[in-house]
Amino acid sequence: MKQRHPVAAWLLWPTITLGIYHLVWYYKIHKEMAEFDRRRAVPVAGPMLVLLFLGWTVVAPMVSYYNCGNRIRNAQRAAGLPATCSPAAGMLLMLVCGVGILYYQVELNKVVAAYGAPAGQQIQLRV
Repeated sequence: MKQRHPVAAWLLWPTITLGIYHLVWYYKIHKEMAEFDRRRAVPVAGPMLVLLFLGWTVVAPMVSYYNCGNRIRNAQRAAGLPATCSPAAGMLLMLVCGVGILYYQVELNKVVAAYGAPAGQQIQLRV
């Protein structure tokens, strides 16, 4: 996984790209989680497509954000960390100016920091 600055992922890049970076970030974190723990089936493009095509429904994106929080929690467990990511909190924070991005990126950075390995390097999972 790649360590990203949470504020840049939440505010800077989406502002510069007029919101498109949010979809790119969402795709990338799912791809990284799928590569991180290959024992689990993590959808890569599906969650991003839900936001792109079903964003107008409100319910579908909230379910997608909740499931993303569960996937982050599973990645934390696979890294041998306490599962501190709350899917419900992340989903609700998405309703508050998209602050859930900030929250989810902080939680993902914990997994990256637990290993201290550069992005793309093969590592041994702790669980």
